[in-house]
Amino acid sequence: MLRNVVSLAAAVGVTGVSFGVLSTASGFSVAQTCVLSLVAFTGASQFLYVSVLGAGGALAAALGPALLLAGRNAVYGLSLDGVLSRRRLRRALEAHFVIDETTAMSHAQPEPAARRRAYLLTAAFLYLLWNAGTLAGAVAGRGIGDPRRYGLDALFPAVFLALLAPQLRRPRAAATALAGAAIAFVLLPWVPVGLPVLAAAGAALLGLRR
Repeated sequence: MLRNVVSLAAAVGVTGVSFGVLSTASGFSVAQTCVLSLVAFTGASQFLYVSVLGAGGALAAALGPALLLAGRNAVYGLSLDGVLSRRRLRRALEAHFVIDETTAMSHAQPEPAARRRAYLLTAAFLYLLWNAGTLAGAVAGRGIGDPRRYGLDALFPAVFLALLAPQLRRPRAAATALAGAAIAFVLLPWVPVGLPVLAAAGAALLGLRR
C-alpha cells in the first residue's frame, strides 16, 4: 500500500508543479497560488478556475464550473462514511481530503481499518506533495516552461488508472464504469463544465443493485 501511495503522491506532485506554473502564468501571485492549493485541494477545479480567469473570463464563469466539478467530492464523501472519524471536528478536518485519489485508495483495501489507514496516509502524502509542487511551480514560473511539454502530466492519470484497474474485477464494476463514461461522453458537448462528471456519478447506482 505504501508503495502505491508514494507513487501516486509523486505523480500528484508533478501535476502540482504544472498547476503552479499555469496559475502564475494566468496572473495569480505565488501567494495566491499556494493559498488556493492549501484551501481548495482539488486539482481539476483549480486548473479550471485559473484557466478561465487567465483567459479573461469573469469570476462567476470560473467559480461556477469549478464548484460543479468539485461537487463530485460530496458523492465520494457519502461512500466514506465508515472511514472518516465520528468526532465532529476531526471528521470535518478529514473531509477536506476527500478527493478522487484518497477515495480510490481507501476503497481498494479489504478491511475497514485498512481503508481508514489508506485514506489518512494517502491524504497526508498527497496534500504535502501537491502543495510542495504548487510552490515549486509558482516560484519557477515560466522559467521551466509548461511541464506538459515533457509529457510529465501523463504520470498522474497513468498512476491513477493503474490504481483503479483492480477495482474492475468486482461484480458490476466494469458495467458501472462504462455507464459512467457513456453518460459523461454524451453530455460533454451540451452541458456546462462539471455537470458531466456529476451526472456520471449516477452510474454508481448500478453497483448498488442486488
